[in-house]
Amino acid sequence: MSERTPAQAQKSAPVRRSLLSSLRYEHLLAGMAGGVASTLILHPLDLIKIRFAVDDGVIRSRPHYNGMLNAFGTIFSSEGVRGLYRGVTPNVWGAGSAWGLYFLFYGSIKSYMQEGDSRRDLGAPRHMLAASQAGIATLALTNPIWVVKTRLCLQYSSDAASLPESKKYGGMIDAFRKTYRHEGVRGLYKGFIPGVWGVSHGALQFMVYEELKSVYNRRRGKTIDAKLSTLEYLQFAALSKLFAACVTYPYQVVRARLQDHHVEYAGSMDVIRRVLREEGWRGFYKGLAPNLTRVVPATAITFVVYETVSGALQRRRPEPTPAPAPPSPTDE
Repeated sequence: MSERTPAQAQKSAPVRRSLLSSLRYEHLLAGMAGGVASTLILHPLDLIKIRFAVDDGVIRSRPHYNGMLNAFGTIFSSEGVRGLYRGVTPNVWGAGSAWGLYFLFYGSIKSYMQEGDSRRDLGAPRHMLAASQAGIATLALTNPIWVVKTRLCLQYSSDAASLPESKKYGGMIDAFRKTYRHEGVRGLYKGFIPGVWGVSHGALQFMVYEELKSVYNRRRGKTIDAKLSTLEYLQFAALSKLFAACVTYPYQVVRARLQDHHVEYAGSMDVIRRVLREEGWRGFYKGLAPNLTRVVPATAITFVVYETVSGALQRRRPEPTPAPAPPSPTDE
């Protein structure tokens, strides 16, 4: 058996890249495509989830719904299809940029930790660390978009008479302008602290996803970076997403209420105290049903689009780099 030459050994050895050189544009574009596709299809469920999450039973002018079907029917009958898609523009921008940036940052951090060797198993703690770092970086860049999206989703037909002009928004740009003018940068970063808590959502989902994939591949006698079928990806994605959503959902309620322009809170702890006092622990799970109904198909759509687009883009590279396993962004 012939021995490898030093040149061959050097060529096959994993090369440790710098963090910046590990960035891959295909992860950004594929993540954006997946986020936009899932958002356009499932935005009405997101709108209903937000309206349930902020419903504290105190504001009488706010519409109240008896379940998801009643919410769909009420919104459609009073506001039409346009009502079901209130806030869709910032949601598309937010989901597209969040998924794209999350994939971009995560792919770079993971590749850096693996020192260029995609077969290296990082283990659960380092998977969580990489996902958390990517999540915080993404949140810092996208939080203003989520504030605007939440406020547009909470525009009601009754607001014409009950809200001042500074809190009536004619669209995404108008909402950005008025929020900044009347509340400053602080207003655009409302909900940032519970959003940081929410980074645990992506970290937990990604940890479970990676561990399921690693264990499955090891049992098949393959390397941890071995490709799975689309159905296998979707099964592991759905299981990990359900787990993370159920464990971390209360932060979404706290975040949505801080971003609601109809009610003023002194901060995250004020929201938590008032929800516990007035609604009990169940108040932290308002909107969970439409959220679960939305996130599982949203994850499936995003993963399929991501795998398709990233695979096509990487095949165009002279030396393609294996795509990282899809994580979850900081949004909902």
